Amino acid sequence: MESGLGGRTVARTVTPALHRLTVLVVLMAVVAIVGVLLSTRAVNSLTEDLQPAAAANQDVLLDVTALEGAVANWARSADPAAIDEYDQLVARLPGDQRQVRAFAEGDSALTLLVTQQENAIDAWIEQYAQPRVEAPGGPETFQARRYRVGQRLFGDVLQAHQATAAAFGDRVRQASTDAAWRLRGTIAAVALLALIAWLVVSRSRSRLLSQVSEPLVELERVVHLMVKDPTLRARPDGPKELRSVIESLNALADAQARSLAVEAKIQASLRTLDTAKDDFVSNVSHELRTPLTTISGYLEVVAEEFDGVMSPRHERILEASRRNVARLKALIDDLLTLSKAETRHTELEAADLAPLVRDAVTDVRITAAGRGISVDFTMPEDRVPVLADRAMLGRAMLNILSNAVKFSLDGGKVEVDIVAAARHVVVRVRDHGIGIPASEVERLGTRFFRASNAVTNEIAGTGLGLRIVQTIVDKHAGEMRIDSEEGRGTTVSVRLPLLGDADALEPSGRPAWQPEQPADEPADEQADDRDDDRDHHRGEQESVEAGVGEQPRN
Repeated sequence: MESGLGGRTVARTVTPALHRLTVLVVLMAVVAIVGVLLSTRAVNSLTEDLQPAAAANQDVLLDVTALEGAVANWARSADPAAIDEYDQLVARLPGDQRQVRAFAEGDSALTLLVTQQENAIDAWIEQYAQPRVEAPGGPETFQARRYRVGQRLFGDVLQAHQATAAAFGDRVRQASTDAAWRLRGTIAAVALLALIAWLVVSRSRSRLLSQVSEPLVELERVVHLMVKDPTLRARPDGPKELRSVIESLNALADAQARSLAVEAKIQASLRTLDTAKDDFVSNVSHELRTPLTTISGYLEVVAEEFDGVMSPRHERILEASRRNVARLKALIDDLLTLSKAETRHTELEAADLAPLVRDAVTDVRITAAGRGISVDFTMPEDRVPVLADRAMLGRAMLNILSNAVKFSLDGGKVEVDIVAAARHVVVRVRDHGIGIPASEVERLGTRFFRASNAVTNEIAGTGLGLRIVQTIVDKHAGEMRIDSEEGRGTTVSVRLPLLGDADALEPSGRPAWQPEQPADEPADEQADDRDDDRDHHRGEQESVEAGVGEQPRN
């Protein structure tokens, strides 16, 4: 890869070494193959040709020796079995001789020795053995002169065979030596080539370390240092490709530095916007709560002073006004709660989850009892330790239970249970109410979304309750799951990680290592709530004062 940078490319650095190594490997393979073939050929010649021929030559001696024994047996006892044995041996002898002669072809010295051996055997058979077995046998037929001739001829056979056997032995030893030397030569050649290859690899490795590896190690060191010192840059060095990478890395670091500067500005702007949003929400809540409280007070005064004298139409108007004021107040409360949940720092502490759920159940049972709805909850025997912001998590549990009661049918039942596993705990709230259409389940938890059947049934709500729950659960590293079937009910499951140490809780449910602290909101948020309460009371006072002395108009 040409890049206009100085130095050689990695390919130009590595390729020569690879070529040399490839040539050596191929040469090693060729030498090994040739050596193995030559050694195999020598061994095959020894085991398949020479040794069988030497064994056949030994069989020739055994045949002749057996013939001599059969002739002697006939001469001593005139036993016909000796004649049968003689005939069988005479028939077998030519086969062994042919195998010996076949191997000796092409070797003039060995052929001469084999011929001399065959001539000596033929002379012994023709001049002594055959005439003796054709003559009568028995002790009385012994002739000393004939016996001496036979012994002399058999001695010639043994002498000729001894020379032939010695020649075969020399050739076997020579073939064994040749095979061994070929194998040793192959091993030595391969070892020499392997040594040369090792030297080439060592030299190439040193070169690669100096030209490729060392710049990479330096680059890695600089990259680690750049984490602490973003202004640090790597020095372009090494092959062209590595220099290109270093320059690209430096360019990326420069771009990252610029992006970090931009990100810092954006974060500062976001913090300013968050502050402005918080101020806006706080101001709006104060400004809206006061007039709404005043309006609510006026409506109560009107309801009391004109009780029994208003027409049905006016009563409906008054009730609609009350309902809308309550809806606006609930919307403002939910907006404030959501804003606090999203922006407030979550102060997690060790807490027992069961009492938080129990308190929420107690709070909703009053509302549920008015509609004949039962809320079933069994307090766990063991503690359920979690890290939690008590106020926020309690609000989440209350929202889930309030929804379950709100969307239940009159006379229905809400089931609450806590299931603890090895590393997490699940709080399940199940109702048997109107349920949620399957196509709308995924949209639950988004701002201001309400299920279509809830709107159709005119069930009051702001569409922020589950959004608040989702935000609080996320801040507790948990998960919320909603399973619903329209017309049959809904199950909301909140999964939270267990603290893992139940002994960290005192019987009160507070962490054993922390001093007593109120489980309410932080001081600044309590101050906001006190301001809201003062506005609420001030609005009520204004409404009462405005209503004093007023008489109903006829």
